[in-house]
Amino acid sequence: MTSRTPRDSRLRLVRQRPMATAPRPAPNRSRPAPRPPEGTPPRPELARQARAGLAGAVEVARWAAAEDDSLGALSDEAAARAAATLGRSPEEVRADWDRARLVGLVDLHGGTARPGWRLQAWDRDDSAVLRGWVALLDAWSLASPAPETAEPTAVAEVVEAVPQLLSLLQLSAGPVQISTLLDMLRKRVAELRTERCEVPYGVAAPGDANDPAATPDPADHAAAPGERAEGAEEDDEALEGLLGWALDALASVGALTVLEGDAVLTALGNWAVWVKLEQICVAAQSPAGNIEHPAADMLRGCAGLTPGPARAEYRAWLAARPVGSAITELLDAARGDDALLRGLAFEALRVAGAPAEPAVRAVVDESCLRPYALLWLAEHEGADPEDALDVLTREEATWLWVDTAAAISDHGESPLLVRHLESAVQGTVPALLAEVRAVGHPRTVQVLVALAAAHPDPALAKAVRRAAFQVHTGGV
Repeated sequence: MTSRTPRDSRLRLVRQRPMATAPRPAPNRSRPAPRPPEGTPPRPELARQARAGLAGAVEVARWAAAEDDSLGALSDEAAARAAATLGRSPEEVRADWDRARLVGLVDLHGGTARPGWRLQAWDRDDSAVLRGWVALLDAWSLASPAPETAEPTAVAEVVEAVPQLLSLLQLSAGPVQISTLLDMLRKRVAELRTERCEVPYGVAAPGDANDPAATPDPADHAAAPGERAEGAEEDDEALEGLLGWALDALASVGALTVLEGDAVLTALGNWAVWVKLEQICVAAQSPAGNIEHPAADMLRGCAGLTPGPARAEYRAWLAARPVGSAITELLDAARGDDALLRGLAFEALRVAGAPAEPAVRAVVDESCLRPYALLWLAEHEGADPEDALDVLTREEATWLWVDTAAAISDHGESPLLVRHLESAVQGTVPALLAEVRAVGHPRTVQVLVALAAAHPDPALAKAVRRAAFQVHTGGV
């Protein structure tokens, strides 16, 4: 790139390397790799157990892979055909179909179902099997929906409290009485309601203490104690019923067993909960304490890490939060002005895996997230990261080039910005500048000015400055 005639300058066509995978100095981490609890089966045995528990889902997924129709949500006719072919009832087929989707054995694209990449790797990749089973564990409340008569708020509270119950089961290293789990559930739900600052009916808010209209008259609530006792009893019965639902759902996915008033984790459940607790411990011991931070601050804290430690931080941060709210928070961070956080947020979403797919697919039409979302979906569907860029149009690839350049300009060094020029899909500098001007990225001017200041070729730098001026003034 030293020619003094920019119109003849050629760009070396190389694959763009994601910002989160660029080499960065590794922190000094001396904590040895943790070992699973004594008695935990080796990974091949755990994978064998997961395959056995999901044999029905795999069978239905393979049946679907052989079908030519667009199955979508599995119509009654398709369920009947599958039941006849597999020798099972339509209800069993539907249950296994839902599990296949949650595990990632089947992917839905619009109204079409097709085999997921995990199905292709199922028989040979133990890690893919275990990740699929953990995805099902994370989605236990979807695998076995709550009773229709249950209060939605109470269901949400129980779902949020279940990780604490699982932690108790794992740390107990043995059976735990269901009555003990119910006591912990009551306490956790009370904590959640306190965090939401819920005020019991008839109690004035603190700001209304001097307002006579807001102060309850004892005479008007003579029966309040009895009413509260009756309400508390109903609430307790509802919690007990929802605990039974949660335990049955967790047992149905193979995470625990319930016998004679006790609950105990299976080998798979014990291993999965231990992994999540270890991830939390690793993050809690990191210098930045990323687990405590919101998504944007967590991503900034991971910006200086190499890919392996960064992924460990992402896993721990995700494990400490309900998966749905964590994914939403990462996408909100990606919508911000910092392009580096946008790339890192999608690296974290890669760690989240299958549970993030619906949310990522929903943001494909947002211009600032579209290239990242398309790449994420392509890799999630099994495309090699080096080939995933082929799913982008020329305009989308140019937009991504500018966005990545903005991240380098804000957080990187000048030589890295110059090297980034070589990753453009355009063959010449004039072609690149013409398409960069047309793509309409909000940071185009700043990127071009930074590139002109950094590039050692005076003629090329002049052409880039001219392009920046034209974008700034609206010229051609």
